[in-house]
Amino acid sequence: MNINQAQYVISAPTVSKCPQDTKPEFAFIGRSNVGKSSLINMLCNHKGLAKTSATPGKTLLINHFVINKEWYIVDLPGYGYAKRSKTVIDQLDNMIRSYILQRRQLANVFVLIDIRHEQQKIDREFIDWLGISGIPFSIIFTKADKIGRVKAQENANKWMNALLDTWETLPPYFITSSEKKTGREDVLDYIEKVLKEIEEQGKQA
Repeated sequence: MNINQAQYVISAPTVSKCPQDTKPEFAFIGRSNVGKSSLINMLCNHKGLAKTSATPGKTLLINHFVINKEWYIVDLPGYGYAKRSKTVIDQLDNMIRSYILQRRQLANVFVLIDIRHEQQKIDREFIDWLGISGIPFSIIFTKADKIGRVKAQENANKWMNALLDTWETLPPYFITSSEKKTGREDVLDYIEKVLKEIEEQGKQA
């Protein structure tokens, strides 16, 4: 897939304020400081599209970017940022869950995981919740350049195998590096595949 145009559209405080059209949406979410903005910019080949920050937890809204005028990338707030008040954490949690459960246009959630770390409880709980809720999702391992290709694959295998204690079928996963543009084509090809499936379903409806 080629991304010829990527444009910021809106930052919404609630799901009801999100765009009212029916374009498919691909949401990106992960723990704070997982490299979400850098990954979105890398995928779109647009350095300043999603705002990156040295301070974790800056994304507090549902950010929509329209791609090729056909589908959306949705930048969701990170979870697990401990320096927020409980009230703010609860508000963000409600916003994220409302968007994921209520947004009919949502085609896939990409859950970002820092490949350098072992499986964290907060990531596992979120992924299990997606599964229980019947939400289509994939895992994107980030920052693979920090540990090298072989170690990155080992860590990804270990992380995915740890899901087998309760998961019968594992979700798709991708190993990426925003610095090296590793995994860019794999993720974009997957998005293209999902878009084609949605198009076929639309023809059959």
